[in-house]
Amino acid sequence: MRTYKLTRKTAETAITLSLNLDGTGRSVIDTGCGFLNHMLTLFASHGRFDLNVSCVGDVDVDDHHTVEDIGICLGEAFKQALGEKKGIIRYGQMILPMDEALILTAVDISGRSYLAYDLEIPTEKVGTFDTELVEEFWLAFVRKAELTLHIRKLAGTNSHHIIEGCFKSAARALRQAIAIDESRKDEIPSTKGVL
Repeated sequence: MRTYKLTRKTAETAITLSLNLDGTGRSVIDTGCGFLNHMLTLFASHGRFDLNVSCVGDVDVDDHHTVEDIGICLGEAFKQALGEKKGIIRYGQMILPMDEALILTAVDISGRSYLAYDLEIPTEKVGTFDTELVEEFWLAFVRKAELTLHIRKLAGTNSHHIIEGCFKSAARALRQAIAIDESRKDEIPSTKGVL
């Protein structure tokens, strides 16, 4: 079973996170940031990942440390749960409509960290959530997970729909990429023999 659990404590956040890549989409999320709770719940459900996250952070300052540190922890959990990456499809993609928004996401579990982020979210906030933190979350995730992630808005003017579409499409693309190719289940999907 591809699972990982970690605890990370800094002067800014205390996080406990557990991830099962081969789950059913169950989640228990308590980040102290309501909008992030919602996005991570969607992420778990659409990726069919079992995800538990508990975070006590300095949200009295702002949500930045909480969002970034959870991205770090989730990326680390993905990397560790994948292990040697034997048998994975490696690549995944999704074009996801969310009402008027249309989001393209593509992933390569390459062992190389790269984020191409082009969402152009039209508002600075959704409720009390700073929309610039969406990029910070994915940047932290990509760095620790050691994968390439492209996220692009093809259409849309509603900030909530754009961000929601981003999390849903990323989850579905990741689900494709981590799926096991039964015809190659003992192989690393690279001519180098390592990812």
